[in-house]
Amino acid sequence: MIKPAKTAPGLTADEQALLDAACSTGHGRPGTGTTQGVRSRDLSNPFAIKVAGVDMVFNMANEQLNSLKEYFIKVVRRELFFKEFCALQGISLEVRHGDVFGIVGTNGSGKSTLLKIIAGVLEPTRGSCVINGSIAPLIELGAGFDHELSARENIYLNGSLLGYSKSFLREHFDAIVEFAELRDFLDLPLKNYSSGMVARIAFSIATVIVPDILIVDETLSVGDMFFQEKCENRINELISDHGTTVLFVSHDITQVERICKKALWVDKGKCRMIGTAKQVCEAYSHHQERDG
Repeated sequence: MIKPAKTAPGLTADEQALLDAACSTGHGRPGTGTTQGVRSRDLSNPFAIKVAGVDMVFNMANEQLNSLKEYFIKVVRRELFFKEFCALQGISLEVRHGDVFGIVGTNGSGKSTLLKIIAGVLEPTRGSCVINGSIAPLIELGAGFDHELSARENIYLNGSLLGYSKSFLREHFDAIVEFAELRDFLDLPLKNYSSGMVARIAFSIATVIVPDILIVDETLSVGDMFFQEKCENRINELISDHGTTVLFVSHDITQVERICKKALWVDKGKCRMIGTAKQVCEAYSHHQERDG
């Protein structure tokens, strides 16, 4: 998480407090929420993920400020004001090991925010999130990549961010490249890649090992039909052969219903429905048809 600045010369205690708030604008408001995780799976615990009463509140500036200088001026003049935006409210869910759990909802409903809390990127304002096992997150396409570097260099960069050692990546390099089917383009800068090509590399790196928990957020939607099928087969292999737990977010309701066993419908930051994937997807589809 990004931390606000601790000190600044020449400011009173009140002004420093305002500066800390300014530096944290757009990030989660400090609260009592916690995210706890263990890297190695506790076999005595049947749950891979337990989310209890999670709220996520962001402090949003009332006006757009384009530089740090503007922030300082507003802070010193006490003209910096915030409004709260509640991205998630009272979300609870339990996911057992080996479950394939889908999350559906419209854009801006809070799906990605929930996944970021589970992945440990964000800390909830209130509530708790307990993770049991290692996580391979595919949350934001292109996150963890430098688009000025080649694909070859980005495999090592992104892999290191996921916790893989250089020797491990060297050993599995060919497997990553073969799955992504991009060997002829390895030395091109990533900025010349399409979003689908970036998704191929990201998925290949994240699934080169067998994670306890795999998080997939819209990553497959940018790939071509054949690569989507290949990714689905890989996900099914992780589930059937290794008992990997999967959190799957997609706007393709048929895909969610086909892959997932259970699902959560998030609507305006709240849990609208939780149940079997078939029940939730049917209810969500009927709602969209009625309101669409």
